[in-house]
Amino acid sequence: MNMDFIKRLGFFLVGLSIGIVFLTFFLKKKSQETGVYFCYLPDCRTLKDIRSKSMYYSNEATQKLKEFELDSIGVKYILTEGDVDFSKSDTKSVPCKTYIVESEYKERDYIFTVKNCKEKASIEKVERQ
Repeated sequence: MNMDFIKRLGFFLVGLSIGIVFLTFFLKKKSQETGVYFCYLPDCRTLKDIRSKSMYYSNEATQKLKEFELDSIGVKYILTEGDVDFSKSDTKSVPCKTYIVESEYKERDYIFTVKNCKEKASIEKVERQ
């Protein structure tokens, strides 16, 4: 009886492994075709939410972006690949939450302060280290 269970468990695990590999390739191909990807981690979900809204820039941020010669491609990269520092962010503020997004772009470290409201997102401050 014990040997029979081990044999069935082995078949189950082999089938499960094949299924997971198939599903991974299928979903990856599907996401590349449609441009949809899955965000499970808090950083990814927060940045995706920010990017999904109309983006505005404060006067100070606009001036710093020009000074640092950071264009819209750089801003999009930082808001896609950046890391949200939740320890420095104010996630409980109402009506807009404030997030600190840190990223490296073109061998420079940037820090964005982003206000994420229900209808819009705005970059309030841009710093470079």
